[in-house]
Amino acid sequence: MTRISRPLRFLHRGQTVTIDRFAPMTTLLDWLRIEKRLTGTKEGCGEGDCGACTVALGRLKGGALVYEPVNACILLLGQVDGCEVVTVEDLADGDALHPVQGAMVRHHGSQCGFCTPGFVMSLFTLYQEGGAAAADRDAVLTRIAGNLCRCTGYRPIVEAALEACSQPPDDRFSARRNATAEVLAALRDGKDMIVGDETSFFAAPASLESLCRLMTRHPDAVLVGGATDVGLWITKQLRSLPKLVHTGRVAELRQIVEAPEAISIGAAVTYAEAEHALAGFDPDVAVWADRLGSAQVRATGTLGGNIANGSPIGDSPPLLIALGATLHLRRGAAERTLPLEDFFLAYGRQDRVADEIVTHVSVPRPGASEHLRAFKIAKRNDQDISSVMGAVKISLDGRRIRGARVAFGGMAGVPKRAAAVEAALAGLDIDDRAACDGALARLADDFQPMDDHRASARYRSLVALNLLRKALMEIASGRREATRIAHLREAGHDA
Repeated sequence: MTRISRPLRFLHRGQTVTIDRFAPMTTLLDWLRIEKRLTGTKEGCGEGDCGACTVALGRLKGGALVYEPVNACILLLGQVDGCEVVTVEDLADGDALHPVQGAMVRHHGSQCGFCTPGFVMSLFTLYQEGGAAAADRDAVLTRIAGNLCRCTGYRPIVEAALEACSQPPDDRFSARRNATAEVLAALRDGKDMIVGDETSFFAAPASLESLCRLMTRHPDAVLVGGATDVGLWITKQLRSLPKLVHTGRVAELRQIVEAPEAISIGAAVTYAEAEHALAGFDPDVAVWADRLGSAQVRATGTLGGNIANGSPIGDSPPLLIALGATLHLRRGAAERTLPLEDFFLAYGRQDRVADEIVTHVSVPRPGASEHLRAFKIAKRNDQDISSVMGAVKISLDGRRIRGARVAFGGMAGVPKRAAAVEAALAGLDIDDRAACDGALARLADDFQPMDDHRASARYRSLVALNLLRKALMEIASGRREATRIAHLREAGHDA
């Protein structure tokens, strides 16, 4: 491998940290706890669920410095290139506690204390947003949904957050925000970062050309988006992954391009960023986005990664398939496109060769006569894997169904369209309940789901059928479920 001139660089405690040697699979948590002995950040679940390992990453977005919570247990050290890392040890100013820490003390927000550093760091990121919006109870609950506590019952933690985050930020981090932004901008030098040799390395290319060249030379390398899945390969499956290539610094994969008819979303765009791009499509997208992982997962997980790993229970493919999305891939200099639903071949198999890269997904905007519904069924409201994820787009010509796109996750070995149902719905009067129910009965021809620990096959089949019936009834009446309407209005969307 031709050695690129610069190593890993990031900002910590006001100083640029430079690391020219580390094992590719090193997590940020291990670097903090083992290398730096910063043990305030805890290891709980080791899979990004409990939030005890939460730290804050400062990143430039649109030229502004933004602090977001991340799970250090599954975030790889190489992914923090060009970022500022903030841990719980960094918050206090001498003997003076940070406002979030002080509020937690006053409201008795800590008992055993193991989860407390993670809560503090999640709330630190909310504090940096500041003002009335950050002090909203729903905003607090959304921010800490990825932090688990078994002692306090959450009430004192929420009260501490409402107190601490009610005013604009006034701490050392807000005071030096402009200076920090300048340092991070300087770290964005446009150079590739590669640490290692031909047999073992962590790479973070800065351009699509560099990424394609690297994958052509090393087709056995593992592409890493947000590591919300690959991180578990390391911490739970104990896989050996000697060659890792991070997509997060590839400028072309970080772009969102909006056009009147469609939106193009780069493969390295995070869930949080994609939510903002897709929010205008339909109010149901806001509900879908709020339930896609935790704030920590949404800050790092990528739309392209959720597609490329081909999971049958990924939350984004059913929605994107129902919307009629097109997937774009590149191998070397060759590019190709295909309908997103055609990318998924069988369980664990996608239409992609080893050195081919998902570059972006094009998502058509729904037209005036097209109506979208999306539903996620899981055992918990927040931060849970879907038992069934369904999305429906109905095109109407007056009261007649001109066409339908119906997609489900959790019902087969891949995210999949319900072709028989779609064909049976075409041409029906949406107000003809009996005819529509007959068309929906064709669902049994489309799916034969499996039993597993999340749901039985019978449950999945019944739920999916009822979701389709619910979608048609809502679209026919022009109304949505009352609790969903309340949620949407609270989120600022027109129901």
